Amino acid sequence: MPFVKVADSRELPPNSVMEIFIGAEPIAICNVDGEIHALSGTCPHRGGPLGQGAINGVSVTCPWHAWDFDCRTGENDFDPTQRVAVYAVKVHDSEILVEVP
Repeated sequence: MPFVKVADSRELPPNSVMEIFIGAEPIAICNVDGEIHALSGTCPHRGGPLGQGAINGVSVTCPWHAWDFDCRTGENDFDPTQRVAVYAVKVHDSEILVEVP
């Protein structure tokens, strides 16, 4: 699968999240203490926008109903069987590249 540039790392300070789109697919790009991760941007609970949430430790919190997902694995903190897809990420110079699903 090809990698595509989705953002500049200077736009994503440590411990923050941003929402980007690859086609119509929302993707949450998380910066957890300087490590960049990408996961599906749609919360499986009610479809909330994970990329508009907040980083808490290694998790992103959905802004709609406070469901937490580990940015590294996509697992829900309460029920690991509830998860979102994670995508491979590369950072080259300041470019954030995500493997296209």
